[in-house]
Amino acid sequence: MKTQATLSRIDLEPVGGIAGDMFAAAMFSGFPHFYQDFSDDLKCLGIDGLTVELEDRLSNGLQAKYFSVIQNTTNNPPRTLSEVKTFFANSPLSETVSRHTVGIFTKLAAAEAEVHGKSIETIHFHEVSDWDSVVDILAAAGIIARVDCPLWRVGALPLGGGTVKTAHGEIPVPAPATTALLKDFQWHDDGIGGERVTPTGAAILAFLKATSRSGKADAASLVSTGSGCGSKAFEGHANILRMTAFSNGNASSSLRQDELMRIAFEVDDMTAEEIAWAVEKLRAASGVHDVSCIAMQGKKNRSSTGYRILVSNQSFDNVVQQAFVVTSTIGVRYSSVNRYTLKRSDHELTTTAGNSTQVKLAERPGETVSAKTASDDLQSAESLIARRQLAQMSADAALNKHNTDVPK
Repeated sequence: MKTQATLSRIDLEPVGGIAGDMFAAAMFSGFPHFYQDFSDDLKCLGIDGLTVELEDRLSNGLQAKYFSVIQNTTNNPPRTLSEVKTFFANSPLSETVSRHTVGIFTKLAAAEAEVHGKSIETIHFHEVSDWDSVVDILAAAGIIARVDCPLWRVGALPLGGGTVKTAHGEIPVPAPATTALLKDFQWHDDGIGGERVTPTGAAILAFLKATSRSGKADAASLVSTGSGCGSKAFEGHANILRMTAFSNGNASSSLRQDELMRIAFEVDDMTAEEIAWAVEKLRAASGVHDVSCIAMQGKKNRSSTGYRILVSNQSFDNVVQQAFVVTSTIGVRYSSVNRYTLKRSDHELTTTAGNSTQVKLAERPGETVSAKTASDDLQSAESLIARRQLAQMSADAALNKHNTDVPK
């Protein structure tokens, strides 16, 4: 089942904070018709004794949905990213829901690996290794796939305070994995302690590539709103996550609109090697969508290089600082830009020849779909003809799967 309107953006307001169960509750509050789809997804896992409840509660006088998982099962949940991938690859879930679920877990595993200095595939999920976390992430992944919204924005996140018990002892909040996931997000201190943003909630935001709610948003119609609450009660403060969904009502369903920042500057005193090095450093910076260079004629007819960087709003300040560090520029220009992109999805395929390739599908106006195989996955080809054959083989395989790559 699909939403009635094509969504242009969803705003999240973490009044009380954000956790996996709060995100699921807020989304089911605003889109109740997706709860049955989630129930079907849960049945696909085939775990007896694993059930959920979605109920109405009051949080400091405000009504909200409360999402909880009941674990009456002796089955062990997957505890590493490799186990997660195997578990969901063997499930009858739709490919998109399964891929989104693994994608959120991958964000979490990368953060945990960074914090503990271990491999992303072998890092052990401690605090999120129970079935309730698996179900929270499955619920989030399913509804993200079904609402199909191109732009997610989130308000400033509450810092909280104090410590939380973990498998590694008492640690300060926000937890290290949470801060690793949300380095470029805006935070504020509202004077209320406790863990306000959990690693699961942080992984969902990172997977969504949510932008901070800064700057002017395009005019749009309010389509739906909902609130999800957590189990904790705060004196004089509602512990809720509010969701508001908007539609501009006039965009093609294959087009996605979002807002980025553009950074521009020129240099005339860097060598070709230095320029190439700087571009790679900038391209690797968090939140950067694209870096390009153009040859120019500058002051006193000197040859110069113009840098053009597209970056997400919440990463803007950090990338400006990086530009001053890796280039010789002494000033940059910046502006806000809006863009339309085609709806796209990434697919990992294994060809009949045994090659593993990544293919990007783009849905174009007129209900046509194009496929592009990742260039890095074509490096093993021994000739141009072989390279083109591998690219076409992978693209054809992805297009053949396209009709089954849509949640029902």
